[in-house]
Amino acid sequence: MDWIGRALQRWPDVAVPAGVFVAFLLLALWLRRAGYRLLARWAKRTGWQGYQVLVRSTRGPSLYLCLIVSLLLGMEVSILGPGWKAAASRGLWSLFILALAAAAIGLARGLIQLYAGKSELPPSVTLLASNVVSVALLVTFLLMVLDIWGVPTSPLLLVLGVMAAVTLLVFRDVLGGLVAGMHLSTSGQIKVGDYIKLEGGEEGYVTELNWRNIRLEALDASTVIIPNHKLSQSKVVNYGRPLKKAREPFRFYSHLHLTELTRLKAANLQELLGVLKKAPDSVIYYHTHHFIEEHHYLTPEPPNDFAVWVEDALGDDVLGERLASLDTFEFPTLGALRERLVGIIEEHVSRDPRPREAAPGREFHFLRSVSTILPLPYVAHDLREFVEVLRLVSPGSLFFHIFEARLRLSKGLNDFSIWIDDNLGDPELAAQIARLDPYNYTLGGLRSALIQLIEKRIK
Repeated sequence: MDWIGRALQRWPDVAVPAGVFVAFLLLALWLRRAGYRLLARWAKRTGWQGYQVLVRSTRGPSLYLCLIVSLLLGMEVSILGPGWKAAASRGLWSLFILALAAAAIGLARGLIQLYAGKSELPPSVTLLASNVVSVALLVTFLLMVLDIWGVPTSPLLLVLGVMAAVTLLVFRDVLGGLVAGMHLSTSGQIKVGDYIKLEGGEEGYVTELNWRNIRLEALDASTVIIPNHKLSQSKVVNYGRPLKKAREPFRFYSHLHLTELTRLKAANLQELLGVLKKAPDSVIYYHTHHFIEEHHYLTPEPPNDFAVWVEDALGDDVLGERLASLDTFEFPTLGALRERLVGIIEEHVSRDPRPREAAPGREFHFLRSVSTILPLPYVAHDLREFVEVLRLVSPGSLFFHIFEARLRLSKGLNDFSIWIDDNLGDPELAAQIARLDPYNYTLGGLRSALIQLIEKRIK
């Protein structure tokens, strides 16, 4: 019975630590439950979608944390010796850190998957980010456990630092592209379908955005691949999503002119009239429209070969001025233009019949133009694509679609206005382009005026 007496005398040594353990465990469990309730109300009020991830990743580890902390407090008021207390404390704190690591890693992986799904990150990027964060957290908590047990961590930190430096050096482009790709995807600054333009000149619609590079479809249907780290270091203009699509895309063309001798020439106005009345349209085109295209860099636009020759070779300033004032582009056909030229010269001859003869060697030599239409690799489906192509095409393409279209269509309109009106349903912009007076611009100036009108419309 002596052992019963001794046990009764020492029951406080057992009851007090047990009571502290039970009391704090109940308190910790109550605080845990209250904390989850507060978080649930806050998540419902704010609409935070990460609440379920938080609960799933911390519900189990938080029970172990409550139990471990209660055991630590109970042990502190126990009669265990200092050596036993120190060993038990190290063990319990190690378990505490491991439980905390499990909660932190689970929470990090869950949040990464949640926000990666919302940002439409590729699965490979999501998996890589989850693994990197998990390894970093695990190494951090293991170092804390080693420190608790007195194991030197400086050599391990040095080795890890060297390994990290070597990894960064070897995979600097890959890691740079990964970071840049994650930033681009999560920030939402660039999305698939956006039209972007880099300061280096690359431009097009974004067709793919992954952790290594970004793919663009250029206006000529080619594919441009840009590494993410280069994209992050470049100035990028994002024009956003496509505008209203045209019913039929606009296909750009240009032309090539070959010049042929006709062996026809004139030394005076009567001979000039005789050839003009019978010459084919290709001759009229060469000495009027083609003449203007060759001198497109001059403003206002020069007149035509006939006006220049009459004034320079015949010295007839009056007729030269009348021919020069003729608006070549107001005539829907070359036949109508020919009749007007003949009419002006015949009227002038009837009023001033004085013979005017060109000096030998200064006769007017008639040439003809043979045109070949060349398709270009550019197609525009909306106004944004259209204005970007306008910056790229040659002056010959502008001349073909603006000036030659009046003759080809016999409507007195240009290809651009007709396409914008018929396929985009924008008669106002079409009319503004049609009203541009080509005589007031060089082809370069006309290009700028067109771009300005369309960009104003886009905005």
